[in-house]
Amino acid sequence: MNSNCYIAKKNYANMTFSKTTEYALRTLTLMATEGKALYSSDYLHKQLKIPKKYLQRLLTDLSKNGLITSIRGKFGGYSFSKNIDSIFLSDIIEAVEGFQTTPSCFFGFSECALEDPCAMHEVWEKSQTDLIKTLSSTKLSELIKKK
Repeated sequence: MNSNCYIAKKNYANMTFSKTTEYALRTLTLMATEGKALYSSDYLHKQLKIPKKYLQRLLTDLSKNGLITSIRGKFGGYSFSKNIDSIFLSDIIEAVEGFQTTPSCFFGFSECALEDPCAMHEVWEKSQTDLIKTLSSTKLSELIKKK
């Protein structure tokens, strides 16, 4: 997965992965694909080449949001706290940066002029609504089946 993949950012004006979302998806996809019981941050850092401090903060956020569990100690690490069939892409985005569930303005304005919408309004709203539905219905387990 690379940073050119399309996904909704918090403001939807820029339809690319944020670096944080990209790293979260790469981390959880690796964990789901390999299926080990525990993953150390060192192992994930070496496999994914994510800066160590950034990765540790990311793992903390994923843990605080209930997607993974942190086990301390010499033989500790991170494991899924939920079945990967119950983790949706929208859950991952929400955990690391927040997930907007309503469409927003194509031009980035905070409010749409509904009485006089722009030419892009209907097309953009449908595209965003479809993307929101896709992210909210695609499970982490589906990503590993497609590899």
